[in-house]
Amino acid sequence: MDLFNKLKSMEILLIDDDEWIRDSLSMFFESEGCHLTALETAEEGMEALKNHDYDILITDYRLPGMDGLEFLRYIQDTQPHIMTILITAYRSEDVVSEGMRLGIQDFIEKPFTTQTIEESLTRLVKKHEQQCDDLQPAKRSL
Repeated sequence: MDLFNKLKSMEILLIDDDEWIRDSLSMFFESEGCHLTALETAEEGMEALKNHDYDILITDYRLPGMDGLEFLRYIQDTQPHIMTILITAYRSEDVVSEGMRLGIQDFIEKPFTTQTIEESLTRLVKKHEQQCDDLQPAKRSL
């Protein structure tokens, strides 16, 4: 699978309070020809989602103000189609179980590399494509 060709047609939202992570991932995705909107807070993410649909959300767990899980609770009903990744340096059973309950599809532990992001996105996109393929026969039979 050519991940970046698929991602070129997708909108990705990154929320992380670490400026270095935002800047680094922005440059990385831009160098691959992909669009990434990088924001500092969940509150900024809420505003962005009011005006734009995103395909993929990558959010840090620890954020100033609303944390990543609270943000996911907010978007759970309004953005059910969005593919989600939670980044955390504080992975615990509680965070994982609550994240899974809220629909997190993958977890990335800090520190991470661009390869870690690529691997996570590959899993996410493959799973999404499989789910779409699984729905196609059902639609035809109706």
